Amino acid sequence: MEFPTYIRLGVVSLHPHWIFETAGWTIGFWLYTRARRTAGDVVDVRVRRWVIAAAAVGGLVGSRLLHLMEDPSQTAVHWRELSFLLGGKTIVGGLIGGLIGVEWIKRRLGVTTATGDLLAVPLITGIAIGRIGCFLSGLEDHAYGTATALPWAVDFGDGVPRHPAQLYETVFLAVLGTAVVSLRRRPHEIGDQFKVFMVGYMAWRFAVDFVKPGVTIAGLSMIQWACVAALAYYAPHLTRLSAWCLRPKRVPEVV
Repeated sequence: MEFPTYIRLGVVSLHPHWIFETAGWTIGFWLYTRARRTAGDVVDVRVRRWVIAAAAVGGLVGSRLLHLMEDPSQTAVHWRELSFLLGGKTIVGGLIGGLIGVEWIKRRLGVTTATGDLLAVPLITGIAIGRIGCFLSGLEDHAYGTATALPWAVDFGDGVPRHPAQLYETVFLAVLGTAVVSLRRRPHEIGDQFKVFMVGYMAWRFAVDFVKPGVTIAGLSMIQWACVAALAYYAPHLTRLSAWCLRPKRVPEVV
């Protein structure tokens, strides 16, 4: 298998990262709009527009900023290069930046209702599909794992068998998405679905980044430190969320 694995449509060859990232976010947006139509929304249209705008801006800034913090020495060398400053992004930074943006605008608007539940499954779906594109992009995407002798290791073209960390994430997100869909049928508070997604994803990224190359500070990468900060933010909710996840399903009474 060659990396990058271009998608060929007749005489046109398309880069897999662009194809799968576009497909992921398109399908995710469709799921979001469908959820709004079928399940309704907890806030009015005006507030939702502000929330979406704040999430988009915060996510963009956060994804770029955390990318620049991943390797401070490289950033110090290339900080004058616009292509470097705009060329990389991280999902963890995007999620945290989006969260900060949403919480800021909600405070400005005086909104106290949690607004993230409709986004949980669309985000899971979009990221999972996008990671397939990361895998097919090979070394170009910098999302691969460290060297390993495991039988499912993948050589992305440099002769080094590596953890296919991108596919690990797609599989994990499929499990997480199934869990969120199942759990939302149980009694819960507004906002719990998004909290479970964030806690689950941040815990996953903290763990999987141990098998991904990168610069570390005190034994952890900057992405892992960001995950620790996010998990600390959600710490007050962990006991209640754990009880919700572990609560047995209700068994219908026999009359």
